[in-house]
Amino acid sequence: MLLLLITKMELIVSKQPSILHICLSKGAGGLEAYPAKVGKEFLSLGYKVYGLCLSDSWVEGAMEESGLETFSVSSKKSLLLTKIPSLLIWLKEKNVEIIHCHKSGDILIAAILDSLKSFKIYFTEHMGAKRPKKSLFHRWSYSHVDQVLSISNETYQRNLKALPIVPEKIEKLWLGTYIPNPQELASHNPEKVRDELGINKTSYVVGCLGRICQGKGQMELLEAIAVMRKQRSDVELLIIGGLTKDLGSEEEFVSRLKKRVEELGLQNVVHFTGYRKDVLNVLSAADSVCLPYYNEAFGLTAIEAMSAQKPIVAANTGALPEVLSDAALLCNPLEPKEIADSIAKFYERPALAKTVSSKAYQRAEKKFSLKEHIAKLEIHYCRSYSH
Repeated sequence: MLLLLITKMELIVSKQPSILHICLSKGAGGLEAYPAKVGKEFLSLGYKVYGLCLSDSWVEGAMEESGLETFSVSSKKSLLLTKIPSLLIWLKEKNVEIIHCHKSGDILIAAILDSLKSFKIYFTEHMGAKRPKKSLFHRWSYSHVDQVLSISNETYQRNLKALPIVPEKIEKLWLGTYIPNPQELASHNPEKVRDELGINKTSYVVGCLGRICQGKGQMELLEAIAVMRKQRSDVELLIIGGLTKDLGSEEEFVSRLKKRVEELGLQNVVHFTGYRKDVLNVLSAADSVCLPYYNEAFGLTAIEAMSAQKPIVAANTGALPEVLSDAALLCNPLEPKEIADSIAKFYERPALAKTVSSKAYQRAEKKFSLKEHIAKLEIHYCRSYSH
């Protein structure tokens, strides 16, 4: 940590580069929130930070709310066909030296811009490449990328195999989030949240947060709750996340999930909050959190649950074991009975729940703070600019 601080102090004396974040996504989720969140932090450090996004998208709203000046386009196609010259002029006016991409499809835009005027190109690989990208097109576009940042060891290993870029340009950089202090956590009012959502004051509440879609395990978790209620009628489920496509969900999956709730007769037991900005406040109403994601690339929601000081049950697949380590109970996300048995351990053993939640909070504070992430990302930016 001392070496990190010294290196940062050495680099900060040089001119701070101006940064453009590209995120041409129509969705709303951790990936889409990241450019705005990181951009806001760098603005507070005195950097000039800008955004390239789709007009009227959730990303545009998040960027502007965070203080980023944006160049907005109606579609990626319109950008490629007519807007590149005006975008390039805009970037020159803003003295942008670094372009940071967040979706693989955005790399083409960065590569074209780099062909016309030299930039340093970063790509945070939020998903981990799942199939080889070794075609001539991919080789050309990725040849303009100076640094790939993999958000977990899981994605790092995928990227080493799949991307047409030398290993030296691929590095692991865990994401980070805001970690509230204990006083802030204590200020939340779980009783008020339960009243708002219609949750029984004495129920045992299992929370689940994140994008509502196939692969995040909400259907298996619902079946697990149905299993638990055969013996524990006071168990309720709290599902936090947007319910429409523009807020990140798969609407067809949401419909199937709600239909299954009705089939199980759990309409008064399962609570959908929709998209919430006050996630930590809503999580205060939960006794534990379950994240049965099948093959998560990282798990920013896991860090949010850790920072909320909640005992966590999570999938034993993907990057969640790496992120959570021994600060959670892990289980097969495809087996509702196993999910139910894991949650029941916290239900039946409050002392275990307290120990695990405390360990989770300490791990989040030490390994996944936004401050730590920004410090490491800043060193990357400054090093590339100085070269």
